[in-house]
Amino acid sequence: MTAIQIDNLSKQFGDVVAVDGLDLTVEEGEIFGFLGPNGAGKSTTIDIILDFTRPTSGSVSVLGHDAQREGLAVRRRTGVLPDAYHVYDRLTGREHLEFAIEAKEANGEPEALLERVGIADAADRKAGGYSKGMRQRLIMAIALIGDPDLLILDEPSTGLDPNGAREMREIIRQESERGTTVFFSSHVMEQVEAVCDRVAIINRGQLVAVDTIQGLREATEAGETLYIEASRIDEEIVGRIQQIDGVTGATIDDDRIRVLVGDRSKFRVLETIDDSVVQVEDFSVVTSSLGDLFSHYTTDQQEVTA
Repeated sequence: MTAIQIDNLSKQFGDVVAVDGLDLTVEEGEIFGFLGPNGAGKSTTIDIILDFTRPTSGSVSVLGHDAQREGLAVRRRTGVLPDAYHVYDRLTGREHLEFAIEAKEANGEPEALLERVGIADAADRKAGGYSKGMRQRLIMAIALIGDPDLLILDEPSTGLDPNGAREMREIIRQESERGTTVFFSSHVMEQVEAVCDRVAIINRGQLVAVDTIQGLREATEAGETLYIEASRIDEEIVGRIQQIDGVTGATIDDDRIRVLVGDRSKFRVLETIDDSVVQVEDFSVVTSSLGDLFSHYTTDQQEVTA
């Protein structure tokens, strides 16, 4: 079954096109990463999925429901951890859950939900004394009320320390194992790479890539990167390397030269650099991270916030 089906979706705010002809399919049970620069259209797309804003054109189906005509049904089966959220400092974690369970007219035990996100021992402490990570987990517990079929997480690791981010990844995996579809947006590429089955990248409101991370590596010339230690490293050398056939990019990275190679053999490129540009003292080949792939697909600075 398809969890989210987006067809030819567009959204304009005045003269600004935030989403432009977006087509996207998220399968049931996937952990799906939704990536793009600031202003690329991620938050606008999420708002349309949840019927918080209406599209200019196109359609969105969520769990078999039309997102605009059956928005309430979609939200009843969806848990949301928004990028911007608020907790009430004078209420305890337990009181937050009791209020949210009643408001959603759902079944659920606050203690069990807090246990799922790892803060059951703070159930009766006021949220004003919670750390950033604990507040994040409290909102995640609220998102889990009613065992939703779909979780939408907008920047779930923002502001978390490495331990908190790792724990958030584990919560996402556990919910996926329960059969929940997870759709999340993040700027933390390491988090996305660690948990996602597939990712979509949008740029200026348009879909520019969708695949597994390995599929993206295989499809793009940014799949592997050469790191070169040379007898001389400066902008002139980098400029000459950029002119070599098969080189798609070169930059100075600390005390090394970082070289992206396209459809030419990396070692032929290396020989050319050593023979005609600068003496190569050492090199290494690194498989590109998701961050490298993201940079490859989103090179232009975004101009609007969406």
